[in-house]
Amino acid sequence: MKKSKLFILGVTLLAVVTISCHKGRSKLVNSWKITEVEAKLPLSDSAKNEILTNGTLTFTEDGHVTGYLLHEITDGTYSLTKGGKSLVIKDEVGTPYPCESTITDEQLVLDTKEMKLTLKKI
Repeated sequence: MKKSKLFILGVTLLAVVTISCHKGRSKLVNSWKITEVEAKLPLSDSAKNEILTNGTLTFTEDGHVTGYLLHEITDGTYSLTKGGKSLVIKDEVGTPYPCESTITDEQLVLDTKEMKLTLKKI
């Protein structure tokens, strides 16, 4: 009896986690343009302007990402955890870029130790 209750609890928990991750992912899947850069560490005006000019990210349903953050990402991946509050982008060589994320229908905010980026859906 205890094992069956534990099994049912486990399946229910897994379903809740899957649904909450899917909600965050479905909001994230789209193309985004960087509209604001708040540097937390020294950042030259030219580097900031390059990020604002070229900064885009496109997230796909299957966990891939392309675009430009600090450099071009041609075949990256991403994972979204903690109910959409934690996003890790990995470039094509596997370098992780972890950040706290806030996702709404029209805005994405990525907060890292180096900078805070605000993106708008395009």
